[in-house]
Amino acid sequence: MFAAGHTVLRRTDGSTHQWPVHRWCDTDADDLDRQFDTLVADRCRGSTIDLGCGPGRLVDVLVTRRIIALGVDSSGVAVSMARARGVSVLHRDIHGPLPGEGRWTTALLIDGNIGIGGAPDRVLARAAQLVRPGGTVLVEIDPEVEHIEYDEVRVEGERYASTWFPWARIGLLGAESLCHGCGLTIRQTWAHAGRQVVEMIRT
Repeated sequence: MFAAGHTVLRRTDGSTHQWPVHRWCDTDADDLDRQFDTLVADRCRGSTIDLGCGPGRLVDVLVTRRIIALGVDSSGVAVSMARARGVSVLHRDIHGPLPGEGRWTTALLIDGNIGIGGAPDRVLARAAQLVRPGGTVLVEIDPEVEHIEYDEVRVEGERYASTWFPWARIGLLGAESLCHGCGLTIRQTWAHAGRQVVEMIRT
């Protein structure tokens, strides 16, 4: 999934869209990608846990700002890449036991990670559990989706294809409908270079 080269995400209807491996790995990322990461980091004002952190680029950005940060990812390859760059990452399912539950200032669900497992309600509830009262959850949503779309997808590269797995895409209305059941309220939304983030606060 983190191999170099042209990689796409294929849906069951046959459509594909670019799987931005270069962005996650911070290889050949453009200025707009880096500006987006800076805007995310600007909103992490205390200890931050990055759920589905991939190769750890956002954790790296936060650590350079002297912010306590921890990444979590279920991919052994991603975790190895993150550790190679010197950042703290756990190789775990985000729904398993994690350090500091209920005490983090910020939880990140960036790069579409709200869709993990095709269960955005469960993922968002987990993020809410991890932050302290008054803490924030930053969720990148899909501006092409109005509410929530569920599907089976697979990752395809030039020489490989993953197995099919459940995924979800969530839009602004979907974020609004899910957050209240998780003890979260929307503080604000912001966008940059076609990417959109919802900032939620734990009440």
